[in-house]
Formats: sequence, C-alpha cells, structure tokens
Amino acid sequence: MVFDKNHHQALKKLITKFALLNQHTLSCQHIQKHNYTDVYMKWKKDSYLDSIEPIHKSIELKPIIALKNRIVSSPEACIPISDVSKKGLQLDIPIKVARFLRLYPSVFQEFVGPKYNLPWFRLTAEAAVLNDQEQAVYRDFRGELEERLKKFVLLSVENRLPLKIVQGMLWYLGLPDGYLRELEGNIGGCFEVVEMGDGLKGLSVVETGKEEKIWSVVQRNAFRSGVYNDGTMEAVSIPLFPSKGLRLRTKILDWLDGFQKLPYVSPYEKFLDFDPGSEMAEKRVVGLLHELLSLFVEHSAERKKLLCLRKYLGLPQKVHKVFERHPHVFYLSLRNKTCTAILKEAYYDGTAIEPHPLAEVRKKYIDLVKESKVILRNRRLRNRCYCPGEGNMKCNLEEDDSHDARI
Repeated sequence: MVFDKNHHQALKKLITKFALLNQHTLSCQHIQKHNYTDVYMKWKKDSYLDSIEPIHKSIELKPIIALKNRIVSSPEACIPISDVSKKGLQLDIPIKVARFLRLYPSVFQEFVGPKYNLPWFRLTAEAAVLNDQEQAVYRDFRGELEERLKKFVLLSVENRLPLKIVQGMLWYLGLPDGYLRELEGNIGGCFEVVEMGDGLKGLSVVETGKEEKIWSVVQRNAFRSGVYNDGTMEAVSIPLFPSKGLRLRTKILDWLDGFQKLPYVSPYEKFLDFDPGSEMAEKRVVGLLHELLSLFVEHSAERKKLLCLRKYLGLPQKVHKVFERHPHVFYLSLRNKTCTAILKEAYYDGTAIEPHPLAEVRKKYIDLVKESKVILRNRRLRNRCYCPGEGNMKCNLEEDDSHDARI
C-alpha cells in the first residue's frame, strides 16, 4: 500500500495522540523494568508482638464466642448438650464439645436440664453482660462495620467476593456470625448478592454513582504528614518498623531504599497490567496486605487464611514470600502451632491506625476466659479435701466419667 504525503502526516498525528494518551501506561512500564533483587532478611523473634494476648488468644476465643452465640440465640437462653455435641468440627472445636464447655466455667454455667437428666448450659452473669456490650457495638457502630466490609470487598479484583469467603473472614472483620444470613436486616442497601457462575453466589457493593474515592491507610497518613498530594503514581513510603538488634547488609539497605522510592499504587485502584515479577507489583501487594490487615480487629490473621484469598485479591502464587521479604512491615508469629501475620504499624504507632470498635470487648472476653483457670484450680483443691492421698486422681477420673456418661 502506497501512502501519499497527506496520509503520512495524518498517521504521524495519530501516533502522537496515541503516545500522549498512553503516557501514564508507558511510564508505568518503564518503572517496572527495575531489576528484581532477590533479598533474604533473617527472621527475628519479637517478644513484644508474641506477648499480645488479643492476637494470640483470638484462636481460642473464636469457638467460645460461637458457642455463646448458639446459647443466646435460643429462646430460653440455654441449650442442652445434645444441640451442639455433634457440631465440634463446624465450631472449630478439636475436643468433645461438652469437655470444651467445662473448660470455661467463667463463661458457661452447667446445670441439669428438665428432661432426661441431660446437662444444659447457659451463660454466666458476667458473660451475659459482655454479650450485651458486644451487641451494643454491632448496633452503635453499624456504619463503620459496613464500611470495613465494603473496603474488604473492593480490595478484590472483580469488586465482589464469594459468600463463603466473606463468611470465613467475618471473625477477623469483627462482624457477627449471622451477618450474611440476615442480609435485609443487617446490611441494608450497601451490598447485594450476585451470581458468580457455577451456582456460586457472591457479595458485591451497590454502585450509586456518587462514590467517593477511597484512600488507604498509607495514603491517609501520608497526606496528613504532608508527603502525599493525592497524585497519580506518587512515591509514598510504606511505614517500616525494624526489629531490635537486626542489622542489614548494605545490599539490602540499598534495595529497601529503592523499593520505598517506587510509586505507591492504592489497593483500591485496578492496575492489572503490572508485570507480576516487577518490584512495582510487589509494592502494590505489600500495600494491599497492609490495608487488609488494617481492617481486622486485631490487625492480624493466620497466614493460611490470607493465602485462601490469593485468587480473589489478585495476589501472586508465592505471596507468602512477601511477608518474609518485608519483616519491617509484617511480623510472622509462630505461637499456637500456627503462623500469624501481624501488621507492625498497628502496635508500634498508636495513632496510625484506628482501633476496631470491637477490640475492647474482645479484650474483656479474654480476661473473663482467663478466670476459668482460677475456678478450675479451686475446684481441684476442693476435690483434694474430699479425696486425700492417692485417691485424688481416682476421684477426678470418676467425676469426669460420670459427666461423659450423662452425655
């Protein structure tokens, strides 16, 4: 095909306009050419983060709250053991449910029921008071809880998440178990249930056309500090909190300095054209995980739970390495025979992240649960008074056997 002079000029103008329209994309691709540096930072134990009870007692507290909800949902505010004895797996209870309930006498009170001489359980007076406070949080802070759920959904690639995924994260978001089962009563007009294919239902945010831009925690704090102007592809540093006594090699320090100077892309912005192997993509993943943990009650979560979100949040296959490469941002605790990812900023900077409305109530629950050890110890001491000498163990075993026989 032969082009005359007019065609040549028209084609030249078209190319120029195309280049101007794609200037942002081209600059982004240029930045992505930054070489990937394979660094390894040694894991260092953090005694302070390992000692925070709300983080590490959360796993123990979750099935206790689940059983508490079963009891308060009953019309009589009490249940026979037969109602929950076969639901240990569903409630994440690794032992017999009856034995589990008896481990926490400060929360659950046992009594003989009206029928068949079965053991029944109800809440203690102290647990009932805390339940009222918990329900008050759900009622008074409904708007904030909905906003946290909204942000969680908007972190996904398609702005929607399967209901089973949302249900599995309700504990971390500080939402009641029945939140999704009562869509009309709890959620109102903020969300809608949509079809996701293959019979899978998902939760999506209702678009009104008046949505305001959502800022991440990193953006909001940087704006307050005067180092962020709400521009596109601005270089915003992610707050770092180095472990005490950890010395880094010059190579790692240089890499970390260059990483911080890379543009910060909000996790609520959709940039799917990133090279997965680029450090630009890695910084966005770090920012996304930072924002995700900031939404949770304890600003932490079991790492295996976060890995389940990989497909829906657009995280890389080896997302677990992000936690290992950025120990100044995240801490991996190995307590409770599991791996818990903790956002350091939430505990080393008291003003950076707003506390969750439910955090204080959960701390009170943990204090109440701790009282169970005192009650059980006093019971054992009383039993020794009745069974002196070598008969102690026998008396305790006979008592336990009688409980199991009644079940």
